[in-house]
Amino acid sequence: MSALSTLNDFSGAAADAHAPSMNQAWGLKQMVSSITDTGIVTPDHGVGTQAANLDRRISGHRCRTIAVCGGKGGVGKTTVAVNLGMTLAMMGRDTLLLDADVGLANVDVLLGLAPSRHLGHMLDGQCSLQDLVMEAPHGLKVIPAGSGARRLAQMGSGEQAAVIRAFDELPQVPDFLLVDTAAGISDSVSMFAAAADDVLLVVCDEPASITDAYAMAKVLSRDFGVKRLHMVANMVRNLGEARALHQKLARVTDRFLDVMLDFMGWVPQDERLRQAIRRQNAVVDMAPGSRSSQAFKQLAGAADTWAEPDRRGLGRIAFFSGQAAPATGW
Repeated sequence: MSALSTLNDFSGAAADAHAPSMNQAWGLKQMVSSITDTGIVTPDHGVGTQAANLDRRISGHRCRTIAVCGGKGGVGKTTVAVNLGMTLAMMGRDTLLLDADVGLANVDVLLGLAPSRHLGHMLDGQCSLQDLVMEAPHGLKVIPAGSGARRLAQMGSGEQAAVIRAFDELPQVPDFLLVDTAAGISDSVSMFAAAADDVLLVVCDEPASITDAYAMAKVLSRDFGVKRLHMVANMVRNLGEARALHQKLARVTDRFLDVMLDFMGWVPQDERLRQAIRRQNAVVDMAPGSRSSQAFKQLAGAADTWAEPDRRGLGRIAFFSGQAAPATGW
């Protein structure tokens, strides 16, 4: 069965299997729009941080937030997030990478970092979000989520919202925030993706990857009002194969969803990339002249020139929403 026919089947009867999940996502959207901080422990950062936040909002500096999603696991989502983030940092962009794969985090593993605290400590009031920031090579900053922590794997919607809102308390707004989401289309994944300015779908040329990417697009477009997605073809042989993969997915999103799927680029199959993963290093740092490193440089250049996202009428919680308040009314 071809990937396209698999998708057509998925968009029909098979998609109905996701109806309970999408109903939950719709309910989550309604709940988040009116959620309060009651019962959520958030650190008091004092007058100095509040003044810094006011200064940055007056200056008009904003952060571009990009959620990196994959639908299914094993498509290279975290590898893309790590190398894209480091490439942006190497370009001189102040870049922060949030590991939002709560409970099964591995951004720190790919970068050879050893965090002593994670998001659970922040939610328990033991530290601030700023206290969690770790320094990776080339100035890339990382916020770890914690691996094997059942406490994080069972985070409720209120705690997820608290993590998103905590970014408004950072003393300095980065140029880019990359959010490495978990696999699947759970409420946690949907919330973190919908809170970002842009969603980057990482897709491989296999039926399961394509159908799961479509499922993610469906939830975000129908339940959270996301109208534009970016796609990167991962582990493909050439540009022609990458564009053919994009067309497979775009044909069904154009037909069944009210969403535009942009082709952002592609990452080739590359032995140097696999070596970098085994050595717990970003390939753009270990082998800057490799084919995959050149691809990540092109991806970063494209992300750096994306048009400003349309934030009107989204009606949902978002990263750094406070700094956008004067312009959007959030």
